[in-house]
Amino acid sequence: MLVVDSALDPPDAAVVCAASRVAPEAVNFMAMHARGLVCLAMPRERMRRLGIPLMGGERGDGVAYGASIEARRGVSTGISASDRATTILAAVQPEASSADIVMPGHVTPLQVVGGGTLMRAAVPEAASDLSRLAGTGLEAVVCQVLGADGNQPSMPELEAFAAAHGLPVLSVTEVIQLRLRSDTLVRRVAEAMVPLRHGPTFRAIVYASSIDQQQHMALVLGEVHSELEVLVRIHSECLTGDVFGSERCDCGDQLTKSLDLIADLGRGVLVYLHQEGRGIGLANKIRAYALQDQGRDTVEANLELGFQEDLRDYGIGAQILRDLGVQRVQLLTNNPRKITGLEAYGIDVVTRAPLEVTPRPGNIEYLRTKQAKLGHLLRGLERARS
Repeated sequence: MLVVDSALDPPDAAVVCAASRVAPEAVNFMAMHARGLVCLAMPRERMRRLGIPLMGGERGDGVAYGASIEARRGVSTGISASDRATTILAAVQPEASSADIVMPGHVTPLQVVGGGTLMRAAVPEAASDLSRLAGTGLEAVVCQVLGADGNQPSMPELEAFAAAHGLPVLSVTEVIQLRLRSDTLVRRVAEAMVPLRHGPTFRAIVYASSIDQQQHMALVLGEVHSELEVLVRIHSECLTGDVFGSERCDCGDQLTKSLDLIADLGRGVLVYLHQEGRGIGLANKIRAYALQDQGRDTVEANLELGFQEDLRDYGIGAQILRDLGVQRVQLLTNNPRKITGLEAYGIDVVTRAPLEVTPRPGNIEYLRTKQAKLGHLLRGLERARS
């Protein structure tokens, strides 16, 4: 099967198969025709059971490669299609351990995130999900497709490749849709009415994630379980801005304005996600602040710390909205990535509602960086001409 992440340009695509059913012919096909690196995608638990270390940790784009492996028994040089199939099968046996493999070898492990495509919308996670849905385990063999010129092919090239080899094509988005029909990663753990200062009483619902054991909250006002468009804010936790009123960002102001807009309308949802500092965590956010004090902007600081410019993911937010019965959304955001992020998880974002707040002296450069480097739709940030 060919799995395609068409949200990327050029698209990312790989030939995939269930690892527990791999045969030498499949490995040979991947090496000859897909021509990328033949990888074994598997969850963290199996990587740990096999004693496979990550190579340099998880990359900023979320891809986590492990040290290459070889089957301890039953192989010769390890490079042949037959030997690589033997290695893969040895690694995915239910009772496999570090005693069954050696390192380095000729098969590259690829660690997929827990929760699959509902946590990370990418090809390796989609391959793992498909294998699980087929009842063949969480492990999958993945080989990226290269174009004739050795680069990533265009969508028409991928379609021609699939037709030439009789491969069914499935997009990452379609895999997500399959999962959304069958799997739920959040559950309600507590609920109460919470009156807000200078505002109405919201229904507060706490959700627990089965993937990272984090807790998230939805503040709900009015009836939102309907086919009508619902005003929604997906807000990532910001302790410094939301609680302490830090002026290094606009988070606290956005939170207040979102609640005011929902209150004025009398109906809407604010989803408060536990993903501090664009997903890098509180300690790293403070480290990033220290780098900003030395002259870096917010994007440069994240990159210098080894993170992607924005690690946030909206799969859990989408699951919470689905649990609330929200089908159509008017999204309060200035961030186009948030729109595409939610849509990737099956949420129908009908319109975008701007969420601009008055810049402050301490955050105007932060806002300019979000506008220039992250594509946020902001106005009124022009520097005065001297």
